[in-house]
Amino acid sequence: MTWRPALDDLIALALAAGREINAVRQAGFETQTKLDGSIVTLADQRAEAIIEAGLQELSPDIPMIGEEAVAEGRIPECGARFFCVDPLDGTRGFAAGGDEFTVNIALVENGMPTFGVVYAPASGELYAGEPMIARAARCDPHTAEIVKPFAPIVANSAVTQPWRIVASENSGRDVKTSGFIGALAGTPTHASSSIKFCRIAEGAADLYPRFGEVSEWDAAAGHAILNAAGGGIMRLDGEPLIYGDRAGRFLIRGFIAYANDAAKEAARHAVTSSDASLGGA
Repeated sequence: MTWRPALDDLIALALAAGREINAVRQAGFETQTKLDGSIVTLADQRAEAIIEAGLQELSPDIPMIGEEAVAEGRIPECGARFFCVDPLDGTRGFAAGGDEFTVNIALVENGMPTFGVVYAPASGELYAGEPMIARAARCDPHTAEIVKPFAPIVANSAVTQPWRIVASENSGRDVKTSGFIGALAGTPTHASSSIKFCRIAEGAADLYPRFGEVSEWDAAAGHAILNAAGGGIMRLDGEPLIYGDRAGRFLIRGFIAYANDAAKEAARHAVTSSDASLGGA
């Protein structure tokens, strides 16, 4: 039988990375600009170093695709199984003093995320998923110690009217997202970074549209948790979202996360409708 990590081990690494991020924030830091124009901080680098070392110890035969490693040109061959890591999702907001950022760790198998952890160090929100089981807990933001034990979470299985649509403060206000929400006559809400996937996984939202490009490490952990909770993610054309696109620089060119089949079907119609109203833009 193929070896898999214990989900608790991945959770422990996410919490350790969160502690390091908070330590860097408390000590103070400067930002740097990467070659792609995005910014990076010491917190990103130290958090990824902790995760990478921990994964290497747990499973030396499974490569890791990490945001900072890729930025440095360290891109291993993925194969059928690899870890997909964003040590600090929401760096720009973190650098500006905001609290909306997460640590994301996922295991991808045959193109699909199967294990995932999302931890928000500032709020203490902690989500984890493995095949058929998704759960959530709450940590003390100062110590990353669990203060509210894990409990199962499940995506909404009912048809909700109006559809509850979660998006970020920035991308959620673009023309395509507004058109999508309008086509569904949905109720928009906002959440940060990978927590948007978790809002669907815990039943607090039904859909999360993303029409711009994101990297695989931005979505993989949340995708694993959402799958475990009974929801899923599709590309904008309705096809499954597959991970490990090295040739495409690990970019995802838009997706829809959904809570159930009814939400998925409604989203497919809304994408077609909103595209038509924008003249195919």
